[in-house]
Amino acid sequence: MELRQQALRALCASDPREKAALATALFGQAAQLTLSPQPPATPRDVPGRPGRPLLVHPARVPRRSPARPEGLAALLHAIAHIEFNAINLALDAAWRFEGMPLQFHLDWLRVAAEEAYHFTLLSDHLASLGHGYGDFEAHDGLWNMCEKTAGDVVARMALVPRTLEARGLDATPQIQDKLRQAGSPAALRGVEILDIILRDEVGHVAVGNRWYRWLCERDGLDPVAHYAQLVERYCAPRLYPPFNRDARLRAGFSEDELAWLAANVPRA
Repeated sequence: MELRQQALRALCASDPREKAALATALFGQAAQLTLSPQPPATPRDVPGRPGRPLLVHPARVPRRSPARPEGLAALLHAIAHIEFNAINLALDAAWRFEGMPLQFHLDWLRVAAEEAYHFTLLSDHLASLGHGYGDFEAHDGLWNMCEKTAGDVVARMALVPRTLEARGLDATPQIQDKLRQAGSPAALRGVEILDIILRDEVGHVAVGNRWYRWLCERDGLDPVAHYAQLVERYCAPRLYPPFNRDARLRAGFSEDELAWLAANVPRA
């Protein structure tokens, strides 16, 4: 089977469960996949998405306390939405970029399969609370950056896994603290799911770091200086502390990169 065509097929699936199943199955068939010199035709509308959730401006997504059942469901839904988008981000990387080694595409198929597992865990937990994916409003920030970097694989690696998704390394421990304070069995199950997500996300950010550095070496770019240029060029969000230094180091960030991050915290 041709890898990029199959990744695009999964990306275009609109049903979340079907997309998750296709991503999982595709990675399971990795040994049988090949790269064709003929790229797949670019579809008109990607990614495939369900009719819900309603997508709104990030400021309009309400914040609710996980101490209340409805607030807990809303928080879990927000994380599920991130994981659903993360499936799309990984599949898009796997199909979109020409001229990359086979391992690049296989790495992103693995990421897509793991994101599908995360989404399924969260969807099942939401169902146990009487809710489903699509029940709450959400925003489209992750996919917007995916679209902005569609023509530049270096920018994609720099600004999606290493910036937007890496924010999860910083935010997850704080979310877990809130869930522990809520203390209900459902909230504590959320902590367990986030343990799995955080463990895997370190590896996903590491994939972005590895290929970003590979591309910088290929193109004769300084990784730290070029990252700063890409942040400005693509209006990437500036990141706020606290930073999860341990997780970021395990994900492959260098000391120089962490120093740049600390020195470029936006002023209030």
